[in-house]
Amino acid sequence: MPADYKTVGKEACDEFVEKRSRFIGYCKPVKSEQEAVAFINEKRSQHWDARHNVYAYSLLEGNIKRYSDDGEPSGTAGMPVLDVILKNEVYDVCVVVTRYFGGVLLGTGGLVRAYSQAAKLALDAGEVILMENCAVCSLNCTYNQYGKVASIVAEHSSGTDDVLYGADVTIKFHIKPSNIPALEKKLADATAGEAQIRQEKEEFFPTSVTF
Repeated sequence: MPADYKTVGKEACDEFVEKRSRFIGYCKPVKSEQEAVAFINEKRSQHWDARHNVYAYSLLEGNIKRYSDDGEPSGTAGMPVLDVILKNEVYDVCVVVTRYFGGVLLGTGGLVRAYSQAAKLALDAGEVILMENCAVCSLNCTYNQYGKVASIVAEHSSGTDDVLYGADVTIKFHIKPSNIPALEKKLADATAGEAQIRQEKEEFFPTSVTF
């Protein structure tokens, strides 16, 4: 399992027409095969009158990858869709490409290009994001220390999640594990070692659009 990975930020679709055939590319973030299959079945029901509902999905857990040509010539539809997913290293995603046949044969190369384009359009519409593996942490500081400590945390962490005000101030944040030593040193210098980081768990956070 990669420390960081890419996925789509939202369910989305886009389409185009190639020699009178209409290609509609759909994508959705999914966490399991059950979610992927449910999405595929949803699109099959929605487009029951389409000639083909091709799909591919890739899951991070278990490194699961599946695809179907759904009646198109072998290797011309599902595999090109999966190839787009794999080449862009996107996980936890399901892509369905619906084709309404326009009466003109595209040929093997034409089908590969069309299904690849539809998959790319779907991922673009879904806005691929980076999911960053971070340590979820917290620390306490005095009110006098808060301004400087908050600035240091903001500089070194990936984001502040919450600030609680009580007898002292509790800052909750997430940070790349590799950045913790530098943050600890800065905090030690700024607070004479009083502000100590507590690591609670690790979690994935969306950080940026990368596609």
